[in-house]
Amino acid sequence: MSTRITEDLGRTTIAGWYTRLADNPSPRRNHWQTKIIYYRAVAELLAASPGRPLTWKTIVGAARPRGCRSTFYEVAGPHARHGMVGELIADGSARSIEIAWRYQRQDPVEQLIDETKVWSFWPHRQPFVAAATGPGGSADDVPDGLRAALLAWARANPALAAANMFRPPACAVEDLTVLHGGRLAASRAETRLTEVLRQAH
Repeated sequence: MSTRITEDLGRTTIAGWYTRLADNPSPRRNHWQTKIIYYRAVAELLAASPGRPLTWKTIVGAARPRGCRSTFYEVAGPHARHGMVGELIADGSARSIEIAWRYQRQDPVEQLIDETKVWSFWPHRQPFVAAATGPGGSADDVPDGLRAALLAWARANPALAAANMFRPPACAVEDLTVLHGGRLAASRAETRLTEVLRQAH
């Protein structure tokens, strides 16, 4: 295990966004819990009917204990609170801006699916991060640990993995660029991980 790589992966922009929201101890002002309601609704709808297009209405209807239009647009859309893409833009680094550009969407449902992928992938990501050692071979390689984590997630969530044209969880894209020490562009990292998901489908 490389301590430095593990620390770098723990300090990525998306990791900071995720942990800051997920670790909020306040039960009354916990936006993360609201997000999870909608993430879970998206994941369950896709699993139940993989070919059925999602709309904000179907997601609100599936959100439990109770969804509504106003909270949906607090979680998704251009004015969403604590959005992942907004966090990347605010970070301002070249890598974060490139990932934000790749994941910025006009459709709030697609944006919500992208964030749902990160939430769903996170339990698979963390063991990989703890054991990460480095990039491995060529500059285009997907290290075995990241590949295994991504494939395990895709097997457990095939419809979610295939949604948005097999676009990988944004945190996995960021992780792959970190593993390659910034020598791999985020666009190329996204392409490589998309190929991994497509080939496994």
